[in-house]
Amino acid sequence: MNKQSFVKKIISQLESNLELQLKAAREAHVAATHEEAVAEDKYDTRGLEASYIAQGQANRAQEIALALEAYRTLELRPFSEDDPIRLTALVRLESEEGGERTVFLGPEAGGLKVEEGGEILVVITPASPLGRELLGKEAGDLVTVPGRGVREYEILSVE
Repeated sequence: MNKQSFVKKIISQLESNLELQLKAAREAHVAATHEEAVAEDKYDTRGLEASYIAQGQANRAQEIALALEAYRTLELRPFSEDDPIRLTALVRLESEEGGERTVFLGPEAGGLKVEEGGEILVVITPASPLGRELLGKEAGDLVTVPGRGVREYEILSVE
């Protein structure tokens, strides 16, 4: 698994997401400022609702742009099996049930899924419950993650 190619795929996906989000924000702005959005009476809130949507779309586009910049300037750190987990670690986990998954500890875009070599990799951030638990741990350690029932993972490897 190559972290560099993984980060390139994250950047590509974020660029695509940003383009779609900007288009949605522009369309929402047009809808909010269209003459049909003008209130016909005091109970007509179409224009107000459309402006809320336009603002939300613009805010989301800004979040994606910030995440994109964070990944474009991200310095990938090499890890050995004895290094504690920190930002830019690619971590392979095994659940209690024996299922394996790989996560990338990134600065932004938590929850983003990227396919690499037929495998789905998930971006997590240090702010997520799993990210918080992984920080400072090493290969071979167990982590317990609260959520919908407590889940336990063994850290198989860190790259």
